[in-house]
Amino acid sequence: MRPSGTATAAVALAAAGLLGAIVPAPAEARAAVLPYQDPSLPVATRVTDLLGRMSLDDKVGQMTQSERGTTTAADVTAYRVGSVLSGGGSAPSPNTPAGWADMYDAYQRGALATPLQIPILYGIDAVHGNNNVPGSTIFPHNIGLGATRDPALVERIGRATAEEVTGAGQDWTFAPCLCVARNDRWGRTYESFGEKPEIATAMTTIVDGLQGSRLDGPASVLATAKHYIGDGGTTGGTDQGNTQISEAELRAVHLPPFAAAVQRGVGSVMISYSSFNGVKLHGNKYLITDLLKGELGFTGFVVSDWAAIDQLDGQRGFTQAEVVTAVNAGLDMIMVPTDWKTFVGYLRAAAQSGQIPLSRIDDANRRILTKKFELGLFERPYADRGYATTIGSAAHRDLARQAVRQSQVLLKNAGGILPLAKTGGKIFVAGKSADDIGNQSGGWTLSWQGAGGNTVPGTSILAGIRAAAGSGTTITYQRDGTGIDNSYRAAIAVVGETPYAEGQGDRTGSMSLDATDLATLSRLRSAGVPVIVVLVSGRPLDVAAEIGNWNALLAAWLPGSEGAGVADVLFGDYAPTGKLPVTWMQSAAQQPINDGDGKTPLFPYGFGLTYADTQPDPDPTPTDPAPAGACRVRYTTSDWSSGFTGTVALTNTGPAALAPWTLSWTFTGGQTVTQAWSARVTQSGAVVTATGETWSASLAPGATVSFGFNGSHGGSNPRPAAFTLNGAACTAE
Repeated sequence: MRPSGTATAAVALAAAGLLGAIVPAPAEARAAVLPYQDPSLPVATRVTDLLGRMSLDDKVGQMTQSERGTTTAADVTAYRVGSVLSGGGSAPSPNTPAGWADMYDAYQRGALATPLQIPILYGIDAVHGNNNVPGSTIFPHNIGLGATRDPALVERIGRATAEEVTGAGQDWTFAPCLCVARNDRWGRTYESFGEKPEIATAMTTIVDGLQGSRLDGPASVLATAKHYIGDGGTTGGTDQGNTQISEAELRAVHLPPFAAAVQRGVGSVMISYSSFNGVKLHGNKYLITDLLKGELGFTGFVVSDWAAIDQLDGQRGFTQAEVVTAVNAGLDMIMVPTDWKTFVGYLRAAAQSGQIPLSRIDDANRRILTKKFELGLFERPYADRGYATTIGSAAHRDLARQAVRQSQVLLKNAGGILPLAKTGGKIFVAGKSADDIGNQSGGWTLSWQGAGGNTVPGTSILAGIRAAAGSGTTITYQRDGTGIDNSYRAAIAVVGETPYAEGQGDRTGSMSLDATDLATLSRLRSAGVPVIVVLVSGRPLDVAAEIGNWNALLAAWLPGSEGAGVADVLFGDYAPTGKLPVTWMQSAAQQPINDGDGKTPLFPYGFGLTYADTQPDPDPTPTDPAPAGACRVRYTTSDWSSGFTGTVALTNTGPAALAPWTLSWTFTGGQTVTQAWSARVTQSGAVVTATGETWSASLAPGATVSFGFNGSHGGSNPRPAAFTLNGAACTAE
């Protein structure tokens, strides 16, 4: 929750030749003077009152989003700018939490110096933690979170991110990305939770984490579902390309996550740069107004992507006609980072001439203002610096480490080489990403494209390995693999991709390891010791020709700042539980390859090995019950008017694996399951039964499986009183 604050300082603009000096009245003199200033009134009433007092210039300003590098606090006052953003790597000086909060407050003072004192929203790309601010916790990118199949974990990550964003002063993040990546050549594949809509749909729990139980609650940050719609399905996996599919496929594959986010009350939706069958999304009225706002019932506001309206006519430089097309298509706020003053003129002229109806202008303003009121910005406009202590906190780094270990997907483990023993002998570590937190964090980390090197605080994978190995084990590191001999009991090669983001990350040719990685691996293999490959990448790579030379392969994705989570799995402190969120190709020539398309993969969607039981049941049978108290269940729901989304996290706390596992509970309020993901969920009367999918049929000791479902209810949705796993009672959290 933002601290109470008023416009305590006037912004003098007369000397700058802008507006006359505007001095806000003292808080005690103006408190609740006007209906829109009265927090006891319903939000809709306050919005209507404020709209009635706004000039066209006020309304045009609210629809304008400018970039901090081109905008001063005086600009915000003069042009009534409704929102400011930071592009990737655009940071104040000093780039510290206090520096961000100071900048935010300066802009907010500019906004509060306007006659109507409408606060701004400040937007950032906090896509895997508050990745703009040094010292923040950097969580795994979405592809790794998709491998966890754990919506409850993702919700906790959203909550932690919201706290760290709030601590630096911002109130709006351009996340989550709900794209369904259908071609791994796409440079944004790592921003996708996976290739199937079920995964992204389940992971919309991050919206609940970011926004909290209510928008004006503690550390609530406005979330953005992006990029609407079909950006993961472009032909050839080309960024900002053309999605050439039927509307039926668009609705079946790419729409469900957005529908789920709308049901969860996501505050904003960002439109995709891409086209749908040749029509740019930023000008597609049917998909924005009719489908999103009409059919799905989205009541938040729609924002454009960075300068995206400039692409509508295919010519460089945006025009008034492009502004008209975009706003009439349903865009409410336009991100015009540099040429925003030109945009203000075009939008005003289009409204005055009737090219854009005033009703459309008012609708856009109503949507934007509603979220500002719901966030409590009118009452608490300034940065809540109390949350600065959460930035990079031990609790958040522990959560990130948990996410890292749950995201690891074990793809090969010949001879049970993993887990590695912690004592005895020597282990050789090599590879360009072994001691490089920048590589393991990927793009959108301090800068747009990211960068190699120890760019952010955290723990490298090498440091995690050193800490995990016992004192009786010698760890030797040489980046390029030189110096290894056959005296080592194993070699760990941490290889893969270097950081990239959209556009520059598209891979149109080879998807293999680079020459540096291949040379390192050759040196390790020539020593005649077992080779364990840890692959740091934002997507599957073409490794079929090499994997025969490796004893083990662990897909680590882009784990972020807490590389010790990788070591947790390598040394067996935690068994690997991640499952592939995408299909792993036999070769790049198979792209696009997706589950069910008839192509034979190297590893199928949902594949993931785990470690053998250390205490196996001497006579296991599928009907063996779980011992009493040998399971733990976390059951959470997100409700709306007549339905809900349920999320279940089931942990096997017993000594033996359960294969198969069956979780049961009873609904007492007449609820009905309508759709499920990451488990097979059936219902007979009031009794609901969930069993593992083919890729999650076994539940190892200490392992957690998460699944979700949508359901309907008749007005109440009581929590199940008890859960049983294979006939034995579970502990409910």
